[in-house]
Amino acid sequence: MNTKAVRLYGEKDLRLEEFTLPTLQSGEILIKIISDSVCMSTYKTAMQGAKHLRVPDNVAENPVIIGHEFCGEIVEVGDTWKDEYKVGEKVIIPPVLSYLGGHQTIGYSFHDIGGVSTYSVVYEHIIQNGFLIKLQSDAYFKGSLIEPASCVLRGYKANYHLDEALLPVVNIKEGGKVAILAGCGPMGLVAIDIALHGDVTPSLVVITDLDEQRLRRAEEIFSPAEAKKRGITLIFANTSDKDTLLGFTEGKGYDDVFVYAPVPAVVELGDAILGFDGCLNFFAGPMDKAFSATVNFYNVHYTQHHYAGTSGSTPEDMKDIVRLIGEGRIDPAVMVTHVGGIDAAIDTTLNLPHIQGGKKLIYTHINMPLTAIADFAALGEKDARFATLAELVAKNKGLWCAEAEAYLLSNF
Repeated sequence: MNTKAVRLYGEKDLRLEEFTLPTLQSGEILIKIISDSVCMSTYKTAMQGAKHLRVPDNVAENPVIIGHEFCGEIVEVGDTWKDEYKVGEKVIIPPVLSYLGGHQTIGYSFHDIGGVSTYSVVYEHIIQNGFLIKLQSDAYFKGSLIEPASCVLRGYKANYHLDEALLPVVNIKEGGKVAILAGCGPMGLVAIDIALHGDVTPSLVVITDLDEQRLRRAEEIFSPAEAKKRGITLIFANTSDKDTLLGFTEGKGYDDVFVYAPVPAVVELGDAILGFDGCLNFFAGPMDKAFSATVNFYNVHYTQHHYAGTSGSTPEDMKDIVRLIGEGRIDPAVMVTHVGGIDAAIDTTLNLPHIQGGKKLIYTHINMPLTAIADFAALGEKDARFATLAELVAKNKGLWCAEAEAYLLSNF
């Protein structure tokens, strides 16, 4: 079986190539990748090449397929798994293979499987360890967004507070006060959604961002009036002022603070607004291995401040996100602002920090420039296909949707 894929050879060296996959073994499964969501972690990997912890040292001679936020369907099943998996089933995979120690990761470490490919081989050990997860969904893109959404959920589960016996209780505090700093990027939008509709319900959620356009878009998607119906006060604030943020809590501080930008000043702001027994989660992953910020250790000792940080997610996290989506509680489409074909994957990855908006979806079986959803209507004046896409997303509050995906896959 031939596949077309974007492979990493070294720093800033990505190549779109067609090559032959190895013959499928009895314990393996062949999948057809339909969609992959471009992650900032992939950009960092492309910038660092073999210097990245999860990339093999010999990547120049044995390139790896990039992309780890993907969804596909099964096209061939080895004899070992014929009773458990069927051709046509949608599947997703948690990329961080924790049973291998955590450093071997899909999208960073493997030659025959990765999100930016047309076909990939799922190795036997991936299936044996329960990492090939079936997905019941009306759209592939939702599967591509489950991994990033599950990373956000993992961040929530990593926070902790102390009970009366001073033992840690994980997750954000029920009925507590949450601040999400620099929170209107694609991952921040999921964090808002989970805060409002997840399994633990806070009383106050404050979102900050210094990009007014992103802040207003977030407020259009998540209505403070709707949040109030669930007993949650939702506030959007274009500020980095400590006193303003503390004012929303009557000076008591926040139980849970999430930092969504790798900026020392943002970390220090989060530290400054923590309340008693508060937990700060540094979610944003820095590229600088010497990244640091000032922490008030007086408060660590006397007011029981805690700190957490996570990278990736677990199969259980992904199953929880599948459940929340299936129950109609969260909608990962809030992340998506651009779509494109496999021919757009390299430029999108290498320029990701400079492309405004949220998540960029790559559909691996089509060729199409990376295109902003907001530009569909204007492009529709010359290409009727974009006019149709504009109509379909307009019916869904301007968000990418299953109907738009189906039309894209059939017409591009």
